[in-house]
Amino acid sequence: MKKREPRKTIRHTNRPVRKRASRAKPSVVDALVAAARDDLVTFAQLCFYILKPTTQLLMNWHIKAIAHQLERIRLGQQKRLIVAVPPRHLKSIITSVAYPAFILGQDPSKTIIVASYAADLAIKHGNDFRAIIQSDMYRKVFPNVHIAKNTESEVTTTAGGCRIATSVDGPITGRGCDIAIIDDPLKPGEALSDARRERVNDWYYQTFLSRLDDPRNAAIVLVMQRLHENDLAGTLLRSSEEWFYLKLPAIAACDETIVVGSSQIYERREGEALHAGRMPLDELEKRREEVGTDTWQAQYQQEPVPPGGYMIRRTWVQRYDVPPPRTSRSRVIQSIDTAIKAGPLNDYSVITTWQIEDHRYYLIDVARKRLEYPYLKAFVWEQMEKHRPNEILIEDAGTGWALIHELKLTRYNVIGVRPEGDKRTRAQIVAAKFESGKIFLPLSAPWLAELEAELFSFPQSRHDDQVDSISQALAYESTGYDTTMRWARYL
Repeated sequence: MKKREPRKTIRHTNRPVRKRASRAKPSVVDALVAAARDDLVTFAQLCFYILKPTTQLLMNWHIKAIAHQLERIRLGQQKRLIVAVPPRHLKSIITSVAYPAFILGQDPSKTIIVASYAADLAIKHGNDFRAIIQSDMYRKVFPNVHIAKNTESEVTTTAGGCRIATSVDGPITGRGCDIAIIDDPLKPGEALSDARRERVNDWYYQTFLSRLDDPRNAAIVLVMQRLHENDLAGTLLRSSEEWFYLKLPAIAACDETIVVGSSQIYERREGEALHAGRMPLDELEKRREEVGTDTWQAQYQQEPVPPGGYMIRRTWVQRYDVPPPRTSRSRVIQSIDTAIKAGPLNDYSVITTWQIEDHRYYLIDVARKRLEYPYLKAFVWEQMEKHRPNEILIEDAGTGWALIHELKLTRYNVIGVRPEGDKRTRAQIVAAKFESGKIFLPLSAPWLAELEAELFSFPQSRHDDQVDSISQALAYESTGYDTTMRWARYL
């Protein structure tokens, strides 16, 4: 007989069944909202997400560097700030959109004026700002901000604060501010116009400065890509006011230490791309070829070169596609300018190689490095073997003296040069050869852009080692140096 199963007793109860609560992980957006109240970098990330929800923001140290200096302005630690940064590196989203929204979130009574070169650009930035403050996320971050007025040109809070959008030609009469922001006051296409540059500079001094409610405590931020030596940034940096200048070239010209936060620094190395994750070196090199030397040096390197050049005029330079063939009548000379030290803040050691044909000078090659002496000697020997010059010119000073005495025992004809006068005087003397059309540079070469930037901006250039090598080479004739140079042949 089959054993009967015991009957199960079902108990009924009116108590609700409790489900185990699941621990949902906070989303990336939730984490940003929580952190954005007190951190401008995080808030800028949140703003980027609001404006471009389908685009990933590639964070980089330069964003932190800009935000750090902007925060010093907000906290009253500095009053004047210039940020020079290449195009397409988020300067407007950070400075003209996120920063004013962050300021009003911290203090809804603050008044801010944001100016750009044109009304349509000012409105575009204003609309992006309005999209931020109208978003649910902004209300979560800063629930104390309430909007009283909301138009294309002005957003006002119930606490009396506001963000006013204007242009260089736009009216701001009767309006004042605690913080004034100027974002690209000059259009790139108008940078070569003396009248337009002067108009922008006059607008700044005659109109914009008068909008500061308290000239002693109000702050000014200028963010732009450099366009000309006499653009607004250049004019302000030469003024008597004390401006903090955050210059961020697309490719680092030297090693430098950049502050990116409280007790935080970034060690940037020479030759490093500003934002390699977004625009790597190979892409920057393509951009350099596309835009040309002048635009590259100004807008990307933040080192504008005068369109015509200072001492050496661009129009004086002749060009060649292929150098003339080397024959028995050709003379090839190398001019070596050695640096005293190899540190990142010192000049380079430079070797320029020239082919001389019937008193015409063709620049064939440029090599430059920062090297300690043992490596410098190998570097020089490599260039000598590469071009096999008829004469090698070396300045008889510092490491050059040792180099002369080591190389005089080789098969090469080494000449020690003792220059008289300063660098500027020596460059002025050889400038006549440029003006007379005797100097030929290649149409393209890997080293050409850096050379032209230094040559045409001398004596205002950061480095002058290439100019020194050029001056030394062009002062040399088959009969020796002209009266400004002393020379001695080492046999």
